[in-house]
Amino acid sequence: MATPLHARLSAELRERILRGDFRPGEPLPSEAQLREEFGTSRGTVRAALATLRHAGLIGGGQGRPPVVRDTTLSQPFENLMSFSSWAERAGRRPGQHTLEISRRAASAAAANALGIDAGATCVDYLRVRSLDDEPVMLERSTWILDVGRLLFDFDIDAGSVYGHLLDSGVDLQTARHTMDAVPADETDAAALGVEVGAPLLRERRVARASDGTAIEYGDDRYRSDRVTFTFDNSRPTSVGLAHDLRILKEPS
Repeated sequence: MATPLHARLSAELRERILRGDFRPGEPLPSEAQLREEFGTSRGTVRAALATLRHAGLIGGGQGRPPVVRDTTLSQPFENLMSFSSWAERAGRRPGQHTLEISRRAASAAAANALGIDAGATCVDYLRVRSLDDEPVMLERSTWILDVGRLLFDFDIDAGSVYGHLLDSGVDLQTARHTMDAVPADETDAAALGVEVGAPLLRERRVARASDGTAIEYGDDRYRSDRVTFTFDNSRPTSVGLAHDLRILKEPS
């Protein structure tokens, strides 16, 4: 099946932005100029621009010209469970390299999140995630033993961990994400190529089965100069605003 024209147009513009043809703060060519250059319709141009806007590469819209944003890649919050899918939709090449996978006693943080006894045997892995061969995130994941043991028969650098577990019949239903910032420790610094103490964006995750049983505790640390997160919200129809933001997402 041929790639849709708007996807080819957005890919071309994305490549120009990433190689610096359009600098942050500069406007893109107008819709009329893009229509003339690519010989396409207004709808196609607008669809391509919408793709770039969703990827966080441009701003503007609603009567304002599209302007190039900082090329730090922005990840929408709903995609936190699928690093590879998010990267591919943004036109980047995802990669991963596992540093360690082993059975070990659960850390205090993991035991608390999973609701198990401190020191209970779990399966941990430590994995570097990359975009276009550049390391951008260090993934720490702790699984309860009955689920984690399924990972020893699977190359976690060759496919989706969640996909493999779902195919194996694991009941992965929801996850809660917590965002904060932490300084890079020695392990983070060595894996991500930053200085010890450099600011990192941390996403902690507890994934659960449909009955509420905690299955996974994740601690993912992103280079803040390479990845940001976007949150879209709307004014609620009910009266009042919630002070506690709680997000439950189905894994992808």
